[in-house]
Amino acid sequence: MISYLKGNIIYKNNNYLILDVVGVGYSIYLSEKLLQEVKINSAATFYIHQHVREDALDLYGFKNVEDLELFGMLLSVSGIGPKSALGVLSVASSQEVIQSIARGDSVLLTKVSGIGQKTAERLVLELKSKIIKLGGQSLDDFGSAITGSDEIDALMSLGYSFLEAREALRAVSPSIVESGARVKEALKNMRK
Repeated sequence: MISYLKGNIIYKNNNYLILDVVGVGYSIYLSEKLLQEVKINSAATFYIHQHVREDALDLYGFKNVEDLELFGMLLSVSGIGPKSALGVLSVASSQEVIQSIARGDSVLLTKVSGIGQKTAERLVLELKSKIIKLGGQSLDDFGSAITGSDEIDALMSLGYSFLEAREALRAVSPSIVESGARVKEALKNMRK
């Protein structure tokens, strides 16, 4: 399973790009917002969701772990496919989407092409409790509760997989807020 890709952007159009990773080109679908940010012939790093279907294997890229986590949560809702989930991240930041769902507000989600009022309400209904539980403390702290992408990057640079890093950081006490201390504590937990 591909979790993370780093390389040079050699092509992009209105819904995907091709990332050259040591001579191998990967087609990666991105949100419209992220596609506008990236430039051809520049280095880029993406966290990857690998979506396997009967007739295709698609890669979806995200600039941080929070977006990747939200994408996975959106896919868990019946009737929401990867294109719709990516559309959600195109209309608003992950923080805005999370706050909207936590408030029970489905209006933001109806701005996405392919998501009507009923689907948006089902999304809010199914994800509200998950988001509040995942957030741990307050919704403003949601990103740090999931764990920062810098912390995951640090552990991955030490040879741990994305999933190992994420799980180790989730096990760190919420009272430890400084990034370096969180990484040290995660390393201690993994050595046990």
